[in-house]
Amino acid sequence: MLRQYVRQLGQKLVHRRPLEPIDESQSPAAHLNTLDLVGFGVASTLGASVYIVAGAVAKYIAGPATIISLLVAALSSVICGLCYAELRAQVPCSGSVYLYSYATMGQLCAFIIGWNLILYLVIGTASLSKVWSITFDSLIGNYISQVLEETFSPYMPSFLATFPDFVALALLLVMIGVMLLGFYASPLIIKVFTGINIFVPIFTIISGFIKGDLHNWQLTEQDYRLNTSGSSDIYSLAPPGSGGFVPFGFDGILRGAALCFYSFVGFDGIVTKGREARNPQRSITLSMVISIFVGFLAYSGVSASITLMVPYYQIHPFSPLPQAFLHVGWDPARYIMAVVFLCALLYCLLGTIFYMSQLICAMAKDGLLFRGLAQIHARTGTPVMAIMSSVNLAAIMVLLLDLHHIVELMLTGIMLAYTLTTFSVLVLRYQPDPKQKTGEETEMEPKAEESPLDSVPEAGTSNVLKSLWFPISTIPTQKSGQIIYGCAFLLVLLLIILSVILAQWPSQVFSGDPGLSTVAVLLLLLITGVTVIIWRQPQSPTALHFRAPALPVLPLVGTFMNIYLMMLITSGAWALFGVWNAIGSIIYFGYGIRHSLAGNNYQQPQASTSQT
Repeated sequence: MLRQYVRQLGQKLVHRRPLEPIDESQSPAAHLNTLDLVGFGVASTLGASVYIVAGAVAKYIAGPATIISLLVAALSSVICGLCYAELRAQVPCSGSVYLYSYATMGQLCAFIIGWNLILYLVIGTASLSKVWSITFDSLIGNYISQVLEETFSPYMPSFLATFPDFVALALLLVMIGVMLLGFYASPLIIKVFTGINIFVPIFTIISGFIKGDLHNWQLTEQDYRLNTSGSSDIYSLAPPGSGGFVPFGFDGILRGAALCFYSFVGFDGIVTKGREARNPQRSITLSMVISIFVGFLAYSGVSASITLMVPYYQIHPFSPLPQAFLHVGWDPARYIMAVVFLCALLYCLLGTIFYMSQLICAMAKDGLLFRGLAQIHARTGTPVMAIMSSVNLAAIMVLLLDLHHIVELMLTGIMLAYTLTTFSVLVLRYQPDPKQKTGEETEMEPKAEESPLDSVPEAGTSNVLKSLWFPISTIPTQKSGQIIYGCAFLLVLLLIILSVILAQWPSQVFSGDPGLSTVAVLLLLLITGVTVIIWRQPQSPTALHFRAPALPVLPLVGTFMNIYLMMLITSGAWALFGVWNAIGSIIYFGYGIRHSLAGNNYQQPQASTSQT
C-alpha cells in the first residue's frame, strides 16, 4: 500500500502537462531576420533594472569595477538565454518558462520555477516602487524620508527598514487601480519608452565623457578623508575599500556580478519571436549575443560615467543618475533625468505587475495555486485576485524591508529559476522520444518463454558500466536517459560543493592550502569525468527550430556560474529565500499536488469571472 502511494506521488511530481500542437496553417510566417530579433532583444533588455542595482553595486560592492561585474553577468545571461531558447523550442505554443518546464520536466520542476519567478516579480515590483519613491523624494530635498525617519526610526527593529515607505505604498495602491481598470500598452507607448531607455544611457555616457574625472578611478584613502569632511549633502559614505579601480578586490567583482545578473533578464523577447525567424538556429544565437552585448555596452557605459562623475563611495545607491548630475553641477540635467527616470520606472512597474499577475493566474488555472487566484474580471479581462494578492504582498515588503534586502532575495529566486532551465536542457537533449521505441528497448522487453531467474546480475552490471562509455544505440534509449538523469544530479551536487568551497574560502584554495586545494582538484576531476560520460551518450535526433550549441559544456558552465553567483549572496537573503520556499512547499504538497489538473486527467477549466 505504501509502495503504491509513493509510486503515485512520484508520477504526479514528474507528470508533464499535455499541450496541443500548433496547426501549421496558423503558425506565424517566418519573416524576421537577425536585425529584427536584435531589436526585440534590446527593447526587452534595456530598462530601469540597471539603475536599481548599478549605484548600490558601485558604492558598496565593486566600485568602478562594476563594469567587469556586468561583463560576468552578461556571459552568464547569454548561456541561460541559449538554453532557454532550446527549452522554448520543445514546446508547441507560446508561454512562460513556467509553461515550458511544465511541458518538458514535469509538475514539481514547474512549480519550483513558477514559485521563484513569482518571488522575483513580487520583489521586482517592490524594488521599482521603492526606487521611484527615493527618486521622487530626492527631488524635494529628501523631506519625506527625513520626517518618516524621525517619526518611526526609534520604533523599528534593526533587521527591518529604518522607516516604512508610505510613498511607495501609495504608488502600489495606485498601480492596483490602474491594472484593475485594464492597462494596455499600445505600440506607440512601447516605442516611446523604448526610446527613453535608449536615450538615458546615451545621454549619461556623453555626460560622463564631458564631466568625468579619471582620478575617481584612482582614489586613495586621503581622498576619502577629504570627502568625509566635505559637504553634508552626501546620501551616505560607503567604506572606501583599498581604493583604485578595484577597491573591493576580485571577490567584490563576483559579488557584484550576482546582483548585476538582474540587468540582463530580458532575452525572453527574442525567444518568443524565434519561431518567426527565417533561420532560427543562426538568428536566435546571434541576436541574443548581440542584444546582450548592446545591453552590456549601455549598462557598463552608464556605470563608468557615474563612477567617473562621482567618487564611488559618494554615489547615491538607489538614485544614482539624478544625484550624479547634481554632484557635477548640472541641475537642469538632474531634473530632466529624474522626470525621465520616474516615467521609465512607472512603465517598468506596470509591465512587471502585468507579467506577475499572468503567471499567478496560469498556475492557479493549473491547480498548483489556489483556484480563486484565477478569477478574471468579466469586463476588463484582468486577473483581479492575482493582481490584488501579489501587489499587496509587494506593499508589505516596501513597508518592512530595505531595498538592499529585497534585491538580493529577488536575485536568488531568478537565478534558481534559470539554473533549473539550464539543467532541464542538459537532461532533455539526451532523453528518448516517448513516441518512438528503439531496437535496444524492444530487445529488453520481457518474453513469455523466458524466466526472470535466467538473468545474471553481474552481466547486467557489466553492461551498465560498459554503456557509460560505449552506448549501444545511436539514439537515446530508456537506459541512456536514466544514465543522464543520474549523472546530471551528481553533477549538480558536485558543482554545489565546489561553489561553496570557492565562495567561502577562495584565498585558501588559490594560495595552495593542502586540504581545500586537494578537494577542489578532486571535484574538478569528478566533474570532468561525469561530463565526459554525458558527452558519450546519444543525443535526441528530434528536429527543433533551435538547439543550444556545445552540449553538454554550455549548460554545465551556465549551471556552475549561476550556482557560484548564488553562493555569494548573503546569508540573510538565503534565510528569507528558505522561508519563501518553505511556504511554497506547504502550498504545493498541501494543496497543489491534490488539485493540479495534470494529476487529474488534465482538463483546462474555464476561468471564473467577476462582475465587480
